[in-house]
Amino acid sequence: MLRAMAASGAVENMWHKGQGIDVTDIEIRSSRQADRAQLDALYPQAFPEEDLLPVLGRLLEAPNDILSLVACHGEQPAGHVIFTRCTVDATGERAALLGPLCVAPELQRQGIGGKLIREGLALLAAEGIGPVYVLGDPAYYSRHGFSTETGAATPYPLPADWGDAWQSQCLIPAHKMPSGTLVVPKPWQDPVLWAA
Repeated sequence: MLRAMAASGAVENMWHKGQGIDVTDIEIRSSRQADRAQLDALYPQAFPEEDLLPVLGRLLEAPNDILSLVACHGEQPAGHVIFTRCTVDATGERAALLGPLCVAPELQRQGIGGKLIREGLALLAAEGIGPVYVLGDPAYYSRHGFSTETGAATPYPLPADWGDAWQSQCLIPAHKMPSGTLVVPKPWQDPVLWAA
């Protein structure tokens, strides 16, 4: 499942020249049940070679475990991100897992993904969550404050060539990142989601 997000350059290679919209016109809000059909249409457009709808559906059915944000261009969802609330086993510290993240192909490279990430990180910080993890393209996520993670392991082993794709950042200044294994809720408890 995560191969499209983890493969080096995968996100960058999918982007197309956008329409030149003003990202300040994009409204970020919590997703609603009424958005579901539009999100189900958006993900296959953004990830045509990978079916993210099953995990998306399972995550959206567990609203207490997630922070789900939609970027709206007018009335239409132009992008979407989920942050899943997790813990790190050795310490029990609260953490979050970013993903999936998508933007409509015709609106990519406009800053919408970055705006979704920043808003989500700000909301998580307000909840007191420090560590945030992502399995994704290092070239993209490094622009948003993420760097290679070595202290906390993924719930399942990753393919050897995905090592740099497992990244993190801490939202609490001067906070030591925890070591251990990320404990994820049921929607992420499938080894296939973490494999090539």
